[in-house]
Amino acid sequence: MGVHLTKSGYEKMQQRLRYLREVARAEVAEEIKVARGFGDLSENAEYDAARKKQGEIENEINDLESKLNTATIINATEVEFCYVVNGVDGAKKTYTIVGSSEADLSKDMISGESPIGKALMECDINQQKTVTLPNGKKTVIKVFSKN
Repeated sequence: MGVHLTKSGYEKMQQRLRYLREVARAEVAEEIKVARGFGDLSENAEYDAARKKQGEIENEINDLESKLNTATIINATEVEFCYVVNGVDGAKKTYTIVGSSEADLSKDMISGESPIGKALMECDINQQKTVTLPNGKKTVIKVFSKN
């Protein structure tokens, strides 16, 4: 099963992959070349660090390639909702529902695969819905609008 990404998220992953392939690989190859010049590789911390960095870059490239090859493009959905406590509507919040790879609560971007994200997508306008969170607690939400 692939990841869900918005068009913007897909493009950002493509840019990161391009940077890793075209810039980061060349930079780490140069670091390895320089470190080899320091002599004995068995006790060469610079060489070890550069090889470790090279491995991390290659792992990230493989991860991004895998995600991009199996990605499903979704539309970001903006949802205005509130939490309902004891029958009283709380302050309205607006979140953008995105794929799990793009979720970032600090930017009000929530995964459509999370319990709250799923509930928000399934709710009709002005409908209240009880959501069970991963910690077992329940919360009630009410959706005001969706784009």
